[in-house]
Amino acid sequence: MIKGTFPLDKLCSLRTPFYYYDTELLRKTLDRVNTETGRYGYHEHYAVKANANPRILSLIAQQGLGADCVSGGEIRAALDAGFPANRIFFAGVGKADWEINLGLDNDIACFNVESSAELHVLNELAAAKGKTAAIAFRVNPNVDAHTHAKITTGLQENKFGINLGMLPGVVEELPRLKHIRFTGIHFHIGSQITDLPVFRDLCIRANELQDELEGRGLVIANLNFGGGLGIDYHHPNHLPVPDFENYFAAFHQLIRQRPGQQIHFELGRSIVGQCGTLIAKALYVKEGEVKKFAVLDAGFTELIRPAMYDAYHRMENLSSDEDVETYDVVGPICESSDVFGKDVPLNRVRRHDLIALRSAGAYGEVMASQYNCRSLPKAYFSDGL
Repeated sequence: MIKGTFPLDKLCSLRTPFYYYDTELLRKTLDRVNTETGRYGYHEHYAVKANANPRILSLIAQQGLGADCVSGGEIRAALDAGFPANRIFFAGVGKADWEINLGLDNDIACFNVESSAELHVLNELAAAKGKTAAIAFRVNPNVDAHTHAKITTGLQENKFGINLGMLPGVVEELPRLKHIRFTGIHFHIGSQITDLPVFRDLCIRANELQDELEGRGLVIANLNFGGGLGIDYHHPNHLPVPDFENYFAAFHQLIRQRPGQQIHFELGRSIVGQCGTLIAKALYVKEGEVKKFAVLDAGFTELIRPAMYDAYHRMENLSSDEDVETYDVVGPICESSDVFGKDVPLNRVRRHDLIALRSAGAYGEVMASQYNCRSLPKAYFSDGL
């Protein structure tokens, strides 16, 4: 098996399970993002929900990106990490009053509004503070992202955004809301999208919507296309950096950008996904009558994606160069769903071998839990070992 390069001598001394982050790869990925967005003058706001590790956030903030937040806690984490408030966007279908007030108190750049009800609450809270809230309408474009059902967000039956048919009625409310300043429209159609033509459909819908809203007298100062670009979970060693070049080029070719208009993106997974690895230790090799199980000391408490989304993560036995055998790789949690993969090819596994679960930098550590009274995993960085 072709394996990633890991400092095995240093990792062996650490208590498992833990997250290991390749900071050199993260910086390389950020450099590529900045190069491609700079080519067109686009603006990138890192989606904090993908990974909110303080060191990760600090490294991203240092590269000049803004932040896309979906909770008050994420706003605080972004501010603490050094993201400027005037580059923080706040999205989310269920913003609590205290979260909205936190955004208002810090004069964040924009609230991505997802309903008429939210718009009125935001106006009331801003009025109480004598402030005006900059907003964008999160529009549900009814574009199928062709991804997993649980991470699709742009269809009419999803809870997110304002459906196209309801948008004119919401727009008509704007003149009566004196503490709201409309700045643009926001989309996000889903996550782990690897079919780039999907973004073509989004661009076509965005062009049509711009024409319609301008016909109603609105100026679209900002177009925000969210994120969604996927990573290659099967080949993290060969394709560690996603195809940002063709991703941003697709929008440049298709979007009818107005003079002075800013175009924003909110990538998360594609920035941090490949730089993170969950390192676990083999506790037992359990011989069944039909299958052979590699039982790890990590479970869905550390990495829930396989249990929640049936997600694939490439696995490597860092401790072995012996012949490849096939295992069901499972965790210690008292749930039948605590399975990382079935019929997984691994170099022969023995007790105490280190097993790497690759491409775990996004929606890994940030979704860890303490179910079964387990401790949260620690994080280590390649430039700090």
